[in-house]
Amino acid sequence: MADHDRDVLVPRFRFKPTLDGELVVLRPITVDDVSALLPMFRDAEVARLTGSHGEGEPDEAQLRAWYGTRADQDDRLDFAVVERATGDVVGEAVLNAWDAGNESCSFRISFVPGAHGRGLGTEATRLTVGYGFEKLGLHRISLEVYAFNPRARRVYEKVGFVLEGVLRDALLWEGERADAAVMSILAPEWWEHCGRPES
Repeated sequence: MADHDRDVLVPRFRFKPTLDGELVVLRPITVDDVSALLPMFRDAEVARLTGSHGEGEPDEAQLRAWYGTRADQDDRLDFAVVERATGDVVGEAVLNAWDAGNESCSFRISFVPGAHGRGLGTEATRLTVGYGFEKLGLHRISLEVYAFNPRARRVYEKVGFVLEGVLRDALLWEGERADAAVMSILAPEWWEHCGRPES
């Protein structure tokens, strides 16, 4: 990465904002959020939907060490998703895998069990992606979603992500192989519909 590329975007990534929505607040994730997120890491269905292979229970000390360093990262943003109505941390939303030369990032989002079906994921996705384009100056944000997760794919489509292709047999899960859809949204598309392509 050229020094100029780092000079352009790193200060923007170093700043960890709080984003306010109607249903959720996204704020910088901290080590204190680990206890609220533990059910997400311990849930078998969440592990399957995210393709997270692991051995047994997650190590809380390792999770605390990881989340304790998120504020120091200058090439990614890790948000805690806080449900406005309850004040509970219900998940995380992340811009990572920053490619400065191509002005692109990856996006991922995950929720604790029971937090689905209330529009929280759609709003958290829209807030994160909007920040990526409007404040970080990104051109492309991409993600992968497994074929057995149509609920997540629908959320991404509602925000404006477009199918680019399929990674065939990308995941081996308990003896079964599954495809992963590659999706992205580009800055010109965002500026056209601001994350609401269907309205």
